[in-house]
Amino acid sequence: MMLGPWARGLAALAVVAIAGCVPPKQEAGKGGTPAKHQLAMTAVPFTSLPGWQQDHTAEALAGFLGSCGAFAATPADQSLGGAGDAAAKGGSPAAWRAACAAAGKVPAGNDAAARAFFESTFQPYALADAEEPDATRAQGLFTGYFEPEVAGNRSPGGQYKTPLLGRPGDLVQVDLGEFITDLHGRSVTGRVQDGKLVPYYSRADIEGGALARRRLELVWLADPIDAFILQIQGSGRVALPGGKEVRVSYAGQNGRPYVPIGRVLADRGQIPLDQVSLQSIRAWLEAHPSEAAEVMNQNPSFVFFRELPDQRADIGPPGALGVPLLPGRSAAVDRDYIPMGAPVFIATTDPLTGAAWQRLMLAQDRGGAIRGPVRADIFFGWGKEAEARAGKMRQKGTAYLLLPRGPSA
Repeated sequence: MMLGPWARGLAALAVVAIAGCVPPKQEAGKGGTPAKHQLAMTAVPFTSLPGWQQDHTAEALAGFLGSCGAFAATPADQSLGGAGDAAAKGGSPAAWRAACAAAGKVPAGNDAAARAFFESTFQPYALADAEEPDATRAQGLFTGYFEPEVAGNRSPGGQYKTPLLGRPGDLVQVDLGEFITDLHGRSVTGRVQDGKLVPYYSRADIEGGALARRRLELVWLADPIDAFILQIQGSGRVALPGGKEVRVSYAGQNGRPYVPIGRVLADRGQIPLDQVSLQSIRAWLEAHPSEAAEVMNQNPSFVFFRELPDQRADIGPPGALGVPLLPGRSAAVDRDYIPMGAPVFIATTDPLTGAAWQRLMLAQDRGGAIRGPVRADIFFGWGKEAEARAGKMRQKGTAYLLLPRGPSA
């Protein structure tokens, strides 16, 4: 989700402290990592996109206009990410200027007009991981996330014992690329102790009271499992007694690596690997209350939140691009390969029905667990249906990146 300001002045200390070993940045399970694969892009016609003619492209156009708003508020030469041709053709806000101007002239809610706009303005590219064997290089993995709805209170007491914490003042994030060009895209997070940057407190440290008496508590939840899941998702809606709702969103992360506890439980023989889902993990934690805290602490990553006091109830939380996420239209990607804000057509299957799930989406979020050229985490919205679909989403499929056509196209 959205990042706080970089702490540039401490980067030199950071380089010494890490001694050449930089852990990947994690953002609620969502953040950038060093590129380990090669993005392969093949230009294809729109007729190659399965389900293109059936998609409600007017919905995607609304999402693209949201990306355009973020581009307009960003310096024209600032990097949006991407690799190779993806960076060259769509890696800066300036690259999208003409497309955004044209998008603003398309009638809202008109699928045919939106489809004609995308076809005339963009070139689709089939995405592949060049490091994978020929038979599987174009096959991607698509997971899902959602905005949890949980019970909470403004003050502790009774069942409300688990706090959601705001970002601590001593949490430091350093963009190492600002100082060493070979570390472009790398960052490190920690805190200053005795003049040195050291790793920030782990989940176990924080749960054990490392940040007690800092007055960081935003709200108190009735269920520690709710708090854990909300951290993984990166945003949430907290229902207070009396009917009022508090929206919270990502404000920072402790810099520790994200460890999926589903894998931990599978390795321990508690849940078969092919049955790991949000639902099965939650069921195990609820059935083993005496072991739940120890298992959750196996994930040292810890997320801090901020309130969204003016966020309308009918829109999603802000993603890393800074615009509200659209259910079924926004996705988290690895910006080492895909430019932020770009349209991406995803062809996969519905985890609940097995039916084809093919639609144009926007790369408006990012994720530390989202790594690779053909990888996306789809935002499904909020509510029980979104939770059911996101919790089981782990489907194979293909992806196509849409980039602006050149002047002569």
